[in-house]
Amino acid sequence: MQSLHNHSVYSLLTGTIPVESLISFAKKSGSGFVALTDTNAMYGLIHFAKIAKEEGIKPILGAKIDDPKNPEDYLVVIAKNNEGYSELCRLVTTRKLKDDFSLQTAIKNISDNLFFFTSSLEVIRFCIDDKDISTKNLYVELIITEKQKKRTRELYNFAKSKNLKILASHPTYFASKNDFLLHKVVTAIRENKTLENLDESLLVDEESFLQSSEEFRAKWKALPEAIWNIEDIVRNSNVDLEFGKYKFPLFPLPTGETPFSYLWKISFRGLEARFKPITEKAVKRLQYELEVIDELGFCDYFLVVWDIVREAHSRRMVTIGRGSAANSLVAYCLGLTQVDPLEHNLYFERFLNRGRTSPPDVDLDFSWKERDEIVKYVFEKYGYDKVAMISTHVTFRARSAFRETAKVFGISNREISKYSKFIPWTSAKNLPELAKKFPESKSLSFENEPWSTIIEIASKLSGFPRHLSIHPGGIVITKNPITSYVGLEYAQNKGLGIIVTQPDMYPIEDMGLIKIDLLSQRSLGVLRDTLDKLEKRTEKRTDVRLFNLNAEIE
Repeated sequence: MQSLHNHSVYSLLTGTIPVESLISFAKKSGSGFVALTDTNAMYGLIHFAKIAKEEGIKPILGAKIDDPKNPEDYLVVIAKNNEGYSELCRLVTTRKLKDDFSLQTAIKNISDNLFFFTSSLEVIRFCIDDKDISTKNLYVELIITEKQKKRTRELYNFAKSKNLKILASHPTYFASKNDFLLHKVVTAIRENKTLENLDESLLVDEESFLQSSEEFRAKWKALPEAIWNIEDIVRNSNVDLEFGKYKFPLFPLPTGETPFSYLWKISFRGLEARFKPITEKAVKRLQYELEVIDELGFCDYFLVVWDIVREAHSRRMVTIGRGSAANSLVAYCLGLTQVDPLEHNLYFERFLNRGRTSPPDVDLDFSWKERDEIVKYVFEKYGYDKVAMISTHVTFRARSAFRETAKVFGISNREISKYSKFIPWTSAKNLPELAKKFPESKSLSFENEPWSTIIEIASKLSGFPRHLSIHPGGIVITKNPITSYVGLEYAQNKGLGIIVTQPDMYPIEDMGLIKIDLLSQRSLGVLRDTLDKLEKRTEKRTDVRLFNLNAEIE
């Protein structure tokens, strides 16, 4: 048995429990399930669900949504099914993107596909006073800690007086008793404060560490009903994220065409332009590749990538595909690449084959000056509700973990720099062994306080996400609104208005969502500038494109 209220390391400086540790603990403690409910976020939820499924643990997927005006008012929301998961994605996205987000408005829109619970009396009163809100899936959250005992007693009496269901809960933010200092350090880093100046009200209860099934059941022995309700939620929470099942975007087809028929048509049109005369070898190779692409269900993918390149060429942009896509004759005929795979004896199977379990990956390079323009085209063509940039999770490594931890201990930047310049670019896990492992660190000694504690805490930050950034080229396009699959938020600099997925590229791929890399390259920018200057000087248009994609396809 485990609480339905856990916060992982992916809360971005809120929780301090790595997803792997959470699953491992649940397995060792004999729990058949574990829940993850990060605050206003779903950063690690897909990764969590995938690992839990692999380990035979039932993942309970949810999020804690608080009111921006009063974080004490919150609702923990649990998805019952796939529809509930999508609703959860939309709810978290709204919380992140809308400055005027209202928890009460959100509660009114909660469907029967979600369970929800809270220990906020104000939120509970709102739920039962509004006749439009169904309380069938509402639970009063009871928390047994020294600080919460009085409040829990009041909540229990209130729940009984109103005939509301009660739920045993143990909000968990760190793995063990010994990690409370880690929680304090992480909170201080997030708030840009020293430990000495940190507002204690921002810290969670010192008892907010993982409990085993036995410990948890023993604590709630006097209220078995609260345990039964957990079991009821777990039994009725059945989300299947369909890992490995591709969710391709839809290419808008001409009337009467299928993805395969249209891809076939434009590929053979490209063959006519590329090969003069057309050889039997080229025809057989193209037919074979198209059959494999169709069999694997990748026609829409190729059409979308072709459409992007065609649009770029219509705007006189310099673009080129790279990587293993050069092994494909289809890619060559569509103008995605400029290398003839037949002439150079390149094997299509290196790029795509019937045994491949992941979708093809065509990386497209654009001038750094023009790349944003083509990204904008993708958003406008396929819909702002179906396209998003992919995030990257910037994590702590040795230097950043050491520097940030030392800062919250009140160490001056000058003193920190004396040490940090001897710390190599390595994992923070190596910090305690620096002097032994790395020659450049042999002069470092962290045996005395506060350095020994700083090093110990900093090493625990290894791999913790610091903040979200933007993938250098990754963009995801979906058939349905993207918030059916993932939560969204603004990238670190909200003023830029760039919206990114909360998960990074790996969970995106695990979900079967299709990532297309539109990369920015300075060398193509130099080429573009050179061509423009030549045209201005000679009054003649110079074009380095080897293949014209703009011929109309009948």
